[in-house]
Amino acid sequence: MKIVIFSDSHGAVELMRAVIEREKPDAVIHAGDGLRDIKALEDNYPAVKFFYVPGNCDFGSFEPGTKMPVIGGKTFFLTHGHGYYVKYGLDSIINNACASGADVLVFGHTHESYCGNVNGLLVINPGSVGFGHTYGVLTLDGSRMWYEAKSV
Repeated sequence: MKIVIFSDSHGAVELMRAVIEREKPDAVIHAGDGLRDIKALEDNYPAVKFFYVPGNCDFGSFEPGTKMPVIGGKTFFLTHGHGYYVKYGLDSIINNACASGADVLVFGHTHESYCGNVNGLLVINPGSVGFGHTYGVLTLDGSRMWYEAKSV
């Protein structure tokens, strides 16, 4: 299963569309600050599953700030990150994701791409597709998973 991961699109709908067309994913994750952007694309790709949360710039959203979807047999802890103060460190968000039993943590907010493994938790921030023109691709194959940071 191929998952494209975006965050912080801030209006970059056409960049995301180009990535989806090129990558042909099975699922798309958006980690906030561009909820309107990703929702504008969702109807165009009925065969692709979309997962998203609002960010601190997604004013007026009634979407939950944290979601825990199961995708390809893996449990994701999906949040924007501002509520966990990720610009000052990752301890809080990682501790919450681990306590929830997640396999993968996906967040945004910092606009900086990051991937790491902490106590078996895969930690991903795809950066900002809107400002840094970065995104990620997570591939799930049974019990194996691997992540690639990419630029538009």
